[in-house]
Amino acid sequence: MIMKLGFVTAILPDLSFEEVLSTAADIGYDCVEVMCWPVEKASRRYAGVTHINVTDFNDAAAAKVNALTAKYGVSISGLGYYPNALSGDSSEAAAAVKQIKAVIAAAAKLGVNTMNTFIGRDWTKSVDENFPLFEATWKPLIAFAEEHGVRVAIENCPMLFGNNEWPGGKNLAFSPAIWRRMFEAIPSDHFGLNYDPSHPLWLQMDYLKPMREFSHKLFHVHAKDVRVDQFLLDDLGILAHPNDYHSPKLPGMGDVNWGRFFSVLTDTRYNGPVCVEVEDRAYEDSLESRKLALVQSHTYLRNFIPKMA
Repeated sequence: MIMKLGFVTAILPDLSFEEVLSTAADIGYDCVEVMCWPVEKASRRYAGVTHINVTDFNDAAAAKVNALTAKYGVSISGLGYYPNALSGDSSEAAAAVKQIKAVIAAAAKLGVNTMNTFIGRDWTKSVDENFPLFEATWKPLIAFAEEHGVRVAIENCPMLFGNNEWPGGKNLAFSPAIWRRMFEAIPSDHFGLNYDPSHPLWLQMDYLKPMREFSHKLFHVHAKDVRVDQFLLDDLGILAHPNDYHSPKLPGMGDVNWGRFFSVLTDTRYNGPVCVEVEDRAYEDSLESRKLALVQSHTYLRNFIPKMA
C-alpha cells in the first residue's frame, strides 16, 4: 500500500505554482492539491486561490504544468475548487457549474483525473428541498466527468462557518445518511468523497465508521484536525454557531486520534493521497508561519505515511 502525503495549496496564496512546488519539495511532501478558483477576488477565507488557471486550458498549458511537477518531483493529487453550485443565487450557481466543468476538463488534460469540490446547498432550504436541484445539477456534471475519465471527490464540510451560511450550510454532503442518498441517486464510479475526519468530529459523529462503509468511495483524503472546547459546548449548547465552540488545528494538535484514523484507513486498502489542509489561525500571521505549519504537519504525519525512496 502506497499513500502519498501532500497539502492543499490554498494556504500559500501569495506564492506562484512553481514556488508552491518548490516549497513542497523542500519540506518533503509527495504531492499537492492545487487550487483552481477563477481569477477574481476571494469570497471567503481560503477561497479565490488560483495556482492553475483553467480558463482556456490547453495542451500547451498542461505540458508546462507537468514539466514543473516533474522538475520538482511533486505530483498533483487533484485539482480543487470549492464553490456553491446549488446556491439560491442562480448566477452564482451557474458560474460555479461552469468552473467545475473547466476544472474537470483541466484535470483530464493533466492526467490527474481527480477533481475535488463541494456539492453546494441553498442554505435557506431543507435537505429534501435541495435534492431536486442536486440531481438536476450533478447528474450532468458527473456524466461530464465520466466522459473525461475524471473522478469527482466531494468534501464533507457542511460550510456552516459564516453568518450567511446559517442555518443550513453551503454544502449538502456532510453526513453518511446524505451520502447514501446521493450515491443512490447518482450511482457512478466517478462520484465519491474527499474525506476529512475533522468535520464529523465537531459535528459529534464517529469519524472512523464512515471510512469502512464508504471505503469504495474514498477518492481523496484531507488531513485537518479540530479541537472541540467542551467547556464552551457545555455552556453554549450544540445549537450555538460552530465557530463559538471549535477551532481547526494542525494534525496532532486537536481531537482526531490519527493513529486510529490511519489504522482504519489502511484497513480499507486506501492507497491515495492524504493532503494537509492548514486552517489553524495560530499559524496565519505570516508566510513564514504558514510554511512552518506545513513543516510541522509533515513531520507529524510522516509517522503514519512513510516517505518512499
